[in-house]
Amino acid sequence: MGNEALKKILLIEPDFPIPKKSKNHSLFLPIGLLKIGSYHQLLGDKVQLVRGNIERSSIDMYPDEVMVTSIFTYWSSYVAKSVKHYKTLFPKAKISVGGIFASLLAKECKRITKCDEVHVGLYKNGKAENIEINYSLLNEEIDYQIIHTSRGCFRKCNFCGTWKIEPNVSHKESIINEIKKNKLVVYDNNLLANPNIENILSEIRDFKLKKKCIISESQSGLDGRILLQKPFLAGKLKNARFHNPRIAWDGNVENWIILKEQVSILKDAGYKANKKDTDIFVFMLYNHDITYIEMCEKLEYCRKWGILTIDCRFRPLTSLEDNYNPRLKYQNEDEYYIHKSWTDKQIRDFRRKVRRQNIAIRLGLPKNKYIDGVERGFIKI
Repeated sequence: MGNEALKKILLIEPDFPIPKKSKNHSLFLPIGLLKIGSYHQLLGDKVQLVRGNIERSSIDMYPDEVMVTSIFTYWSSYVAKSVKHYKTLFPKAKISVGGIFASLLAKECKRITKCDEVHVGLYKNGKAENIEINYSLLNEEIDYQIIHTSRGCFRKCNFCGTWKIEPNVSHKESIINEIKKNKLVVYDNNLLANPNIENILSEIRDFKLKKKCIISESQSGLDGRILLQKPFLAGKLKNARFHNPRIAWDGNVENWIILKEQVSILKDAGYKANKKDTDIFVFMLYNHDITYIEMCEKLEYCRKWGILTIDCRFRPLTSLEDNYNPRLKYQNEDEYYIHKSWTDKQIRDFRRKVRRQNIAIRLGLPKNKYIDGVERGFIKI
C-alpha cells in the first residue's frame, strides 16, 4: 500500500471514565484506532493499541508516533493526561491527537493537550475506512463487528457535531464482502439516509456465516422522518433481524402524533411495544431548549405507548469539562452545564423519572406504582 519507511505506531485510548465492564461494549469500542491500526499493519508497520495510561514495561516498543484518540469535548482532561503520560514515557516520539474533540475544537485541543499535532477529520482522508479491521489489536475477544455503510449526515442539527466533523456525505452500495461476524453493529449517523439501504438490508437478511444468520443493530438512532417517507423500510429492518430500533424525538411535545406514527410503523413491522419485552426505544435530549415540564409530557407519551426512553443530557459542543455527579443531591451551574430553562433539581428528577419508567415498562407495572409528581390528565390518546 505504499513505500514509506516502516514505523512503530502506538495507539492510545485515554483512561476515559467508562466502567471496566463496558470497555468492550459496542458503544465504547475505539473503532477509529482499530481502523488506523489495521491500516498501518497492512503497510507493514508495527502497531500496539493501549487502553489507558499504562507503565512502560507493558509496551513492547519505543514508538515513532503515538496517536491518541478523543471522544466527547468535555472529556478533554483525560486526553491531556494521556498526552502528558506518553510524552513523559516517549519524549522522542511524535504525539498526535485525533477524534471528535480534536476535530471539533482543534485549537483548544492543541492548547490543552500540548500535543505535537492535531488531526482533524477522517484519517488520511478516509484511506483507512474500507480496511478490514484486525480486532486482535484489542487483545480481547468480542462477539460483534462494527461496520459503516455511510459517513456524515445531511441534517444540520444544532446540537450535533457530525456534519461538522464529516461534512462530505458518502454511502456504500454493498457491505457483503465486509461481513466477518454474525452480529453487526452499524455506526452510521444516519443509516436510513443511505440511498442503497434496501440493498444493504437485503444482504444482511440473506447472508449466512458458518450456517448462521446475521443479526444487526444500530449504535445511533434511526431517522424517523425518513421512516415516515418510506415506512416499508421498517419491514426490511425487521427481516434483516435488526434489533432494538431507536428513533429520536428532538422536537416539542406538540409533535407527539408524528412520533406515534413512527412507533406505529415499527409496531406494524413486528417490533414490540406496550409489553414487558418491548424493543422500541426513543432518544430524548434534555437540559436543552425544551423545558422540564414539556419533557415530562413527552415522557408520559412514551409511557402510554409502552416504549423505552434513552435520556441524553445536553452539553454544548464547546464544553471542555463536565463535572456532573448523579450521586450528589445538588450541584450548581459552576460545576456542569445547566441550560437557562432548567435547574439542577429538574435535571436529576427527569433522569430519575426515565429510569423508573423504563423499569416499570419492562416489569409491566402500573403508573401509580413507580412515578410521582408527573402532571396527570393533559394527554388524550
